[in-house]
Amino acid sequence: MGQTSGFFAVRRLWLWWVALVVLVAYAGYAINAQLTQSLLGFSWNYAVPLVLAALVGILGERSGVVNIGIEGQMLGAAFVAFFAAALSGSLLVGALAGIGTGLLAGAFLAWTTVSWQMDQIIAGVVLNIVATGLTSFYYRQGHTLPQVMPHLEVPVLSSIPLFGPVFFTGGPFALLAIVAALVVHYGLFYTRWGLRTRAVGEHPHAADTAGIDVIRMRLLNVTLAGSLAGAAGAYLSMEASSTFERGFTAGRGFLALAIMIFGAWYPLRALAAALFFGLMAGTASQLQAGNVVAIPEQFVNLLPYVLTLVVLAVAAGKVRPPGAVGDPFVKEDA
Repeated sequence: MGQTSGFFAVRRLWLWWVALVVLVAYAGYAINAQLTQSLLGFSWNYAVPLVLAALVGILGERSGVVNIGIEGQMLGAAFVAFFAAALSGSLLVGALAGIGTGLLAGAFLAWTTVSWQMDQIIAGVVLNIVATGLTSFYYRQGHTLPQVMPHLEVPVLSSIPLFGPVFFTGGPFALLAIVAALVVHYGLFYTRWGLRTRAVGEHPHAADTAGIDVIRMRLLNVTLAGSLAGAAGAYLSMEASSTFERGFTAGRGFLALAIMIFGAWYPLRALAAALFFGLMAGTASQLQAGNVVAIPEQFVNLLPYVLTLVVLAVAAGKVRPPGAVGDPFVKEDA
């Protein structure tokens, strides 16, 4: 009973914070509409790949598998998506290639950690190193995308003042981030698949006794989560910038892990946490651009990583990961 009341207390606290942010945003919109919408747009563009990558971590750890390799999955997908689109002349081919690369990287991580029971941290590090090496070796300058990614508008929702143009008018991957967060949240907490996933991540032996195929669930979830990492990488190289450079992801996979922890392994909280990171980065950028505060550019670029340390320090001991995360599952003989 105490745990249930504590859960609802935390949930109410998050709702109060979201309501406060919405009120502050509309107050700023009333004072300076253009500046507020620009700041919120920057924040959301910054947050999109973090949301998708955080969902990858949530799906993995809710299943009991630590995914340190999100950075490598994103980097490989960004590389393949950009060059596939540039060489084929088709944005659709590039997007599918990026998502497919994320799936393959997820399958590699799932197979090595679940089937072969390789140390999960080492498997993720290997994935990061391989992706960094291959993308640096095969990188070639001089390629461009055949066209820019199309912008879509969600009927009715896109006409909401301030939030509509920011969240419901944009490229397909930006809209996918919102849909993915809602779908994963609903799936984890309101479906049979979600119940089994959480059981596998909390008490795998009890789940196995109840007839759940733990190995199959972990393999499936970690592999499919890779498609979201692929979408995050494709967003960076095709939708956010239309280019690719060495080390393109710049640590976003590790920021996503901090956001996952800050969001307590809940998809919608991770979405809010990613927006918080984006808002802080956007505020610092606006202050620098407007010469309001003389902040060196290096410190502005450093801000997300400083926030990561602060978030992890604050969250330490206050959130609890899934009970069996990081533990390989060995089926007991009957």
